[in-house]
Amino acid sequence: MNDSHIALVTGANQGLGRALVEGLAARMHQNDLVLLTGRSHRRVADAAREVALLPGTRARVEGRVLDVTDTDAIARLAEGIRARHGGVDVVISNAVARLLPAESQAARADEFIDVSNTATHAILRSFGPVLRPGGRLLVVASSLGTLGHLDPRLHHLFDGASLEQVEYAVESWRSAIHHKTAQEAGWPVWLNVPSKVAQVAAVRALAAERRARDLAAGTLIASVCPGMVDTATSRPWFSDYSGAQSPAQAAAAVLDLVFAEHVDPTLYGELVRFGKALPWHDGTPPLEQDRMLTP
Repeated sequence: MNDSHIALVTGANQGLGRALVEGLAARMHQNDLVLLTGRSHRRVADAAREVALLPGTRARVEGRVLDVTDTDAIARLAEGIRARHGGVDVVISNAVARLLPAESQAARADEFIDVSNTATHAILRSFGPVLRPGGRLLVVASSLGTLGHLDPRLHHLFDGASLEQVEYAVESWRSAIHHKTAQEAGWPVWLNVPSKVAQVAAVRALAAERRARDLAAGTLIASVCPGMVDTATSRPWFSDYSGAQSPAQAAAAVLDLVFAEHVDPTLYGELVRFGKALPWHDGTPPLEQDRMLTP
């Protein structure tokens, strides 16, 4: 057992990411280290300092500037953590591009895909190999990440796919958006559906390669759905927020997975919401007018 544990959260300046850092810092120990990452040096430094000063904080909290769209930077950070600490114990991939309902989905597609998907692939590739036995590698997705939310014509691109095949499918989707052929191929206008399905498929792909040895070591790789969360990113999409959780409330279920004493094999590689796996093949393609009603 290592004397200290290392945790890292992406997209951690505010909202759910910030709440996850706060929860990790409160539940981990004095010799442990939580790395809060984001793109802005000032925001990262301010957030890390503020979390470090919270009365419930026990672990050390440090900021690291990380633009998740820079896949080389992700690889360098993972290698730096391996070189300095020998590996990492907790990685939570949480970064998301903020998109407003009035904005053109197609016009924002590259940024959205880079932040949500290309970055997810890079984090899985870079941090999977440096995850210590007994560690946790979680990707924050949503309930829209089940395969049934996509047009059946697209299912073969993601069902049982390798990580390379998921990457190819995502780039094919990106290309179809640019060439204005996406809708006729079955891709929805709303970016969030294929993006989340691809995130979950990527996690499933990596998990399929590692399942036996990870379960033997008590290691968990999974995607997580935190449910509806009241954040600046999600608030514009919902007319009724009466059932929304605060970021701290939403973080609690994710942190319970992180700190669970034993790994439930039924959760390994799956999309987990409130401690239960969502069936991969469930769901129906949402109608455009219903898109703002699904957390």
